[in-house]
Amino acid sequence: MPLNCTAFFVSDRTGITAEMLGHSILTQFDDITFAEITVPFVDTEDKAWETVARINRTALSDATRPLVFSTLVNEQVSAIVQQAEALYLDCFQVFIAPIEAELGFKSSHTVGRSHSVRNNDYYNRMDAVNFALAADDGQSVKDLEAADIILVGVSRSGKTPTCLYLSLQYGIRAANYPLIPEDFDAMRLPGSLNGHRSKLFGLTIRPERLHRIRNERRPGSRYASMQNCEHEVRAAEALMRQESVPVLDTTTRSIEELATVILHEANLQRHIY
Repeated sequence: MPLNCTAFFVSDRTGITAEMLGHSILTQFDDITFAEITVPFVDTEDKAWETVARINRTALSDATRPLVFSTLVNEQVSAIVQQAEALYLDCFQVFIAPIEAELGFKSSHTVGRSHSVRNNDYYNRMDAVNFALAADDGQSVKDLEAADIILVGVSRSGKTPTCLYLSLQYGIRAANYPLIPEDFDAMRLPGSLNGHRSKLFGLTIRPERLHRIRNERRPGSRYASMQNCEHEVRAAEALMRQESVPVLDTTTRSIEELATVILHEANLQRHIY
């Protein structure tokens, strides 16, 4: 019988680090359904006691004790939350204590360090996001020279969300340019992409998946018809093969996987924020 369990991600800041680490670990348990709850900004003792009460209420109603993934830095706040009726997992101390022992240095124990605005990192990342928005769907071709990567493919093949993820997560200046019927008729890439061949990366998608996506946007249209989707996908793939553009199928891949493969195959430097 499948098991249900509640997992709390508790943090004195946004909770992003606890969410990412905790969720990655929980996905390894196939037979358990987890209700994942993020509790951010637990930065006072009063908030810590409120969090304990919330966790304890869940413990009373669930068949299993909750799990608590914590990135709390303040020792007093952490000590309070540890009193909850739950399995308490300190994400930082699992790694920080052994590193301190190995290096012979104490960590700073600074709240919010992993997601703070520091040096130029934050602003570079925001610049990359603004670039992706300005260069979305071929809107601005004058900035293609500044792009780290240019994604090409048919409409609704996943170019925009992949560009935004690359920019927000890794600070990559990602532009995208749609391939349209005129390009297929001429069987050549748009002239705006000349001189940028080394930056091109193609995305494709199975026609049946493209049909479902387009039909949600423009139901019953020729644009969304299965016949048109099949034609555009086949033509786009043929064009990209002809032009030696590397191609990645987005049908069953997550945005995270797409971004990682593109970074690796395009040999782009990934920045961790």
